[in-house]
Amino acid sequence: MTDQLKRAISAAKTAQANDGQAEATRIASSSAGDQTFDMSESSYKTSHTAIRKARRFAMQGLYEWLVTDRRFDVDGKLGWKANAPHDIAARTRATNAMHTVHIGYYHEMMRDIPEQIEALDALISQHLDREVDKLDTVEHAILLIGAYELQNRVEIPYKVVLDEAMKLNNHFGATDAHKLINAVLDKMAGELRALEVQADTNANLRTSQKAAAKQSEANPVDSNETADETESTIVDEPTASNKPRISANKANVKRSSASKASANISDFKASKKNANDTKD
Repeated sequence: MTDQLKRAISAAKTAQANDGQAEATRIASSSAGDQTFDMSESSYKTSHTAIRKARRFAMQGLYEWLVTDRRFDVDGKLGWKANAPHDIAARTRATNAMHTVHIGYYHEMMRDIPEQIEALDALISQHLDREVDKLDTVEHAILLIGAYELQNRVEIPYKVVLDEAMKLNNHFGATDAHKLINAVLDKMAGELRALEVQADTNANLRTSQKAAAKQSEANPVDSNETADETESTIVDEPTASNKPRISANKANVKRSSASKASANISDFKASKKNANDTKD
């Protein structure tokens, strides 16, 4: 092997090592918050699927942080803090294929949610029947992501936030946890996105009114026909005032058996009286 080839190989190895060190430094600095990430940057996957994957990785990262550094911080064991969010993010990127993930949004959530956790927990606790620290850690992480998006990502419709939280729970959470998550985020949306929720309610109302109008047009009711049916019902219904009367002048009207007996008795008495008068 010639000296020139040896120098080329050595230079290539040095360049590769420098590139690897630069990439590690860039990841660490970006995860630490030194770089601002924009969801619209073209250098990242920005599809709905990429954002959904970012939420999943963020949920796992927040879970890890909540059971380590955050728990030690709350318990006052500050000396144990050795698993900061930016370290979790850097380790996640180093050990996972992240080319289909919205890296910018992932880093944003891993940076901003821990920074805002006190305010986010206060929002969540307003709609809970228990203390936040009594929540399951998976539920807590999902609620943190939902609360963050409702408050800070107003370009994401609130229904999408709720739906994505349900998907996270289906993937990581307990079977019945969706009830609590949906109830809390729905109430929070009514508070943080009042105008959006009201507009959506009005749109649903207009849609239901249009559907009812179309149904009535498809099944019209004739008012004249209804009036005729009502009148017919009234005429045909027997009442005390319109019962048919029996007239002695109408021979075709049949009498009841009681009427016949009364008539026979009257005739018998009349004939007997006539016979007595004849004798006298």
